[in-house]
Amino acid sequence: MNTDSAIKIITDSFDKKLFNEKANHPMQSWEWGEARKKMGIEVLRLQDEKNVFQLTFHKIPYTNFKIGYLPRSVLPVKELLKFLLDYGKKNNVIFIKIEPYELASFWQATKERVQNRSLEQRFRTSRNDEQIEKSAHPLFPNWTQILDLTLSEDELLKNMHHKTRYNIRLAEKRGVTVKEISNDEGFDIFAKLYFETTKRQKYFGHNYNYHKIIWESLKNKISHILIAFYHDTPLAAYQLFYFKDTFYYVYGGTSDQHRNLMASNLLMWEAIKLGKKLGAKKLDMWGSLPPGYNQNDPWAGFTRFKVGYGGKFIEFVGSYDLVINSIAYKFYNLAFKLRGFYSELKTK
Repeated sequence: MNTDSAIKIITDSFDKKLFNEKANHPMQSWEWGEARKKMGIEVLRLQDEKNVFQLTFHKIPYTNFKIGYLPRSVLPVKELLKFLLDYGKKNNVIFIKIEPYELASFWQATKERVQNRSLEQRFRTSRNDEQIEKSAHPLFPNWTQILDLTLSEDELLKNMHHKTRYNIRLAEKRGVTVKEISNDEGFDIFAKLYFETTKRQKYFGHNYNYHKIIWESLKNKISHILIAFYHDTPLAAYQLFYFKDTFYYVYGGTSDQHRNLMASNLLMWEAIKLGKKLGAKKLDMWGSLPPGYNQNDPWAGFTRFKVGYGGKFIEFVGSYDLVINSIAYKFYNLAFKLRGFYSELKTK
């Protein structure tokens, strides 16, 4: 590797505190990278003059190929893309998925939308053989909702949908209480409710081992667990990340019991208050449908729930693939489509 490059590989001896000072998101934190290593995933940390970048590389079963992933970093500069292109060619990487934590509005010129200022052009380098494709299979949604936590509690309540305020008061009157239990006991309660929810909603997320490793790596630093109880019965639990000035609602689970008590509404309100207490300036809901969403969409329910708290819809720049092996990339996308079609057939 060219040691004169503006991009440097970060080793395990790097100052972890300094790394996190330069990182911009929990998924770019040192602790997140360590968690991924414990899962047997290859992690590559890089730095340029201003920023750090943390990538993971995932082996494709029964092949020598890998796929790279750069989640929620700042927008890569062209020097980084050149480095990744060369690195990928030397390490059998088909493509690297890039999903920056950059708002679409950041790239607006006057009143132009981001689509009129092609990110493909911004990603391009002087290399003629480089290729940037809009990802056909994003891992993160393009939209989220963000709540301004610098507002007072009264202002936050005023901005909520009247039904959300009503449900919060209802939960309080009926005896629902919320506790932060950011320890292993709290994680066990959260995990039980989370997996009950995924089973009930037929949503297949990460497995228990993944969540356990993430918790073990981020507890006492980034991860917090809030649980809503009715007497001694846990009804809802959230895992939230606090990183720099932002609180993130990442994972949630609910019980099928006492659904009329509206425990989740009170739990989110208490999460908002905890974020303010920690010093966060905003709450990122982690993902959402866009404004004007289809009410029949599978995500409509949780999008509507989040809308009730009065945040703003925010659009990110989107998901892009840095294509390194164009032939293998075409075969990968074809296999991905066929796999999805086969999975759909099995559910019918």
